[in-house]
Amino acid sequence: DMRRIVEVCRTSGARIRTIPGMDHLIEGRVQISQIRNVAIEDLLGREPVQLDTQLIAEHLNGRVVMVTGAGGSIGAELCRQVARFGPARLVLVEQAENALFQIHRELQNATRNVSLVPVIADICDSRRMERVFAEHKPTAVFHAAAHKHVPMMEWNPCEAVKNNVVGPYLVATLADRFKVETFVLISTDKAVNPTSIMGATKRIAEQC
Repeated sequence: DMRRIVEVCRTSGARIRTIPGMDHLIEGRVQISQIRNVAIEDLLGREPVQLDTQLIAEHLNGRVVMVTGAGGSIGAELCRQVARFGPARLVLVEQAENALFQIHRELQNATRNVSLVPVIADICDSRRMERVFAEHKPTAVFHAAAHKHVPMMEWNPCEAVKNNVVGPYLVATLADRFKVETFVLISTDKAVNPTSIMGATKRIAEQC
């Protein structure tokens, strides 16, 4: 409800403010007069997660990190965040040439002490991915490559299964074979009690 109201207000150009929740008012922690700007935490519906940056740095600093789907919206942001922790090498795996070119160029301009390796590869191509793992021997793999648009996957279910189930299974198998220490599968809320092809394929990927 909060997200919907905020979006309506934004389109109108109105200034947006919020008052404390009823639970805070009842407990006497705040006053109703405490009107403030809407923060991103208000839209979460839960307490924000505080990252242990020191622990993350221990896993990434000076290591070889691979991000699949590096040119996608989530993959690209992962690359930006990973680069902040100073990996020795960041391997950008992406099927789309233009998307890979864009994130590689962006990181080149923003990053000075990280070796960037752009790799054009299809995660479902077992021989290609085996060569990538053998050459770079990543310590950590963030698997973000996926088909994510719900209607498009309803129209193309075979491609959804291939890319969202077979792909991650192959990458995870190679990660195990090449002794990768940390493997992170990026999933989606649509995998919870899935009602779509896309959500179902991501749920299967989680279970693999």
